[in-house]
Amino acid sequence: MNTRVVMLGTGTPNPDPERMGPALAIVTDGEAYLVDIGPGVVRRAALAFERGISELAVEKLETAFVTHMHSDHTVGYADLIFTPWVCGREKPLQVYGPKGLSRMTEHLLAAYCMDKKQRICGLEPINAQGCRAIAHEITAGEIYRDDRLRVEAFPAEHGEWDAFGFRFEAADRTIVVSGDTAPSDKMIDAYKGCDVLVHEVYSAEGFCQRPLQWKRYHAAMHTSTHDLARIASQIQPRLLVLTHQLFMGVSESALLEEIRSRYQGAVVSAHDLDVY
Repeated sequence: MNTRVVMLGTGTPNPDPERMGPALAIVTDGEAYLVDIGPGVVRRAALAFERGISELAVEKLETAFVTHMHSDHTVGYADLIFTPWVCGREKPLQVYGPKGLSRMTEHLLAAYCMDKKQRICGLEPINAQGCRAIAHEITAGEIYRDDRLRVEAFPAEHGEWDAFGFRFEAADRTIVVSGDTAPSDKMIDAYKGCDVLVHEVYSAEGFCQRPLQWKRYHAAMHTSTHDLARIASQIQPRLLVLTHQLFMGVSESALLEEIRSRYQGAVVSAHDLDVY
């Protein structure tokens, strides 16, 4: 078994053409498990497949986990339902996420009912099952288990709604994905013992230049480089992977230096299609 993290999108709500919306894949033992479904997720998966990640063949995208319901993390949902089906997926998409996921799923399926009818009843040789999506609304605790891995959800600090991070435990590695979150000592136990910690971050230096209203928002909803360095120093993951980077006017190298000046472990700033 060779469990890997494939970064499909490392972006934010800002439309950076070099970074697709938040999404990654945990790939293990021939299967792929997506985390978040931001804009561009299916095309990034297709490119990863072209680069040798066979598990990310579009028609094999069957399981996804959603950290929270913000648009930048879910705008690719309709794409993930329908494009793999058009490309040959025969099974319904299984999606695990917070309260509100079932309603979003219902509305998206209804929005594309004409497309579904035309494809199934028209001349396309297409199956009637692969366009289905089954939503599983979750609470904290174990939310998924199969022969390859176990998935645990834990609460994230990201506003007044349900938001989660995920802990993936495979036979050879444990990978934690923070989701969008403010720092919290409650998350230390969820992070402990992981091999790879994939975490959102914003620049502490750039934060100082932000307007007061945005300072209030970011401090309450996201994690600064200084806070993340403190947390990582306690957790000591084998690798800290930065994603959803809010640079706030500083360079990528400067953002990394903010971490490295306070944390001595291995850390990288992820780009789309990086593999760890």
